[in-house]
Amino acid sequence: MPLTDTAVRQAKPADKEFSITDGGGLSLFVAPNGTKSWHFRFSWHGKQPRMSLGTYPEISLKEAREKRDQARSLVAKGIDPRSERRKEKQAAADSSIKTFEVVAGEWYAFKLPRWAEAKKGAAKQAQLYLDKDLLPSLGRIPIAEVTRKDVLATLRIIEKRGALNVARKCRTWLNEIFRFGMASEYLDVNPAADLDIVAAKEPPEKHNPMLRQHELKEFLAALRDADLKEYTRSAIRLLLLTGVRTIELRSATIDQFDFEAALWTVPAGTVKQLKKMIRVKGEGVVPPYLVPLSRQAVEEARKVHQMTGRYKLLIAGRHEPTIPISDGTVNMALRRMGYEGRLTGHGIRATISTALNEMGYNEDWIEAQLSHAGSSKIRKVYNHAEYVEQRRGMMQDWADYLDALEAEA
Repeated sequence: MPLTDTAVRQAKPADKEFSITDGGGLSLFVAPNGTKSWHFRFSWHGKQPRMSLGTYPEISLKEAREKRDQARSLVAKGIDPRSERRKEKQAAADSSIKTFEVVAGEWYAFKLPRWAEAKKGAAKQAQLYLDKDLLPSLGRIPIAEVTRKDVLATLRIIEKRGALNVARKCRTWLNEIFRFGMASEYLDVNPAADLDIVAAKEPPEKHNPMLRQHELKEFLAALRDADLKEYTRSAIRLLLLTGVRTIELRSATIDQFDFEAALWTVPAGTVKQLKKMIRVKGEGVVPPYLVPLSRQAVEEARKVHQMTGRYKLLIAGRHEPTIPISDGTVNMALRRMGYEGRLTGHGIRATISTALNEMGYNEDWIEAQLSHAGSSKIRKVYNHAEYVEQRRGMMQDWADYLDALEAEA
């Protein structure tokens, strides 16, 4: 008679071990110490071997019968269920082998402290494309078993959708992940090496659109007359008067400004060109980015701070004063002015650089004003804090020049 849940639950131990038969080779084995185990007995080459299917109550009667049926199916196919179980245990043990996903995670954790935390920085991009492109195709493969064919097939999928810039970055990350795995003794050969030779060719890089000097008069008139929020107009004017990046303006706080000294001190930790130096040399070693302010820039900064409520941020957000204005504010305004495809917020920096170079100013002053590395290999990033007085005169001349153009317009 088949067992019932009640019979299994109420089975009591005796002085000697005993078994209660369920049927189909399944029985409940009860030990003197009260342990209850499921056994399956089957015919195999003239013998009647027995195998355990687990203990009760961890394995219920229903689950035991399912395991019995699976084992009987294997026997019917001429497969020893005991050897199949050994294979499953081996597979479980093999799962501890380092897969591509595990090694990629270790590599990411190793690289993270060295990467910028920006919204569009390396850390965010690497995580995005690991999750989107690399792990779905390579993640479960043991790292030592990934082939060049596997890697190339993954990259071809990315290239096929036209994301050639992403494919280039993924080639770099894959190369680093496998090199990291080799250094960690997980594999001996890097299957991602030298794949650039078969990479799809990228189109020429598109630079941010910018204005030439002869287009500035028309732009200044358009900016003056455009139907824009006044704080947005001020933001564009400040970009044009200082040459800073939009992120540096958006995140600027009023305590960075010394209006009496006409100087804006941007902490090195918020400057794109200086973040890597800080990670290498440490906080406090790299000087801040000093931005001398023209009279017009001081007036504009004071005006927009007053206009947006005199909060901690120089330009407070409309709905939440502790949150900077959107990173798309300037570009959307430029599009409304009719400059879509002709100018972006970042392109204002190129406009200033080109104009000042054409006007004959010292290249190192211009590079320092724009917080570029500069042409001098000796000074390199430290020129962000140099030439302050020379730049002060240059930027005052630039502001006066813009005023004259606007007056003509």
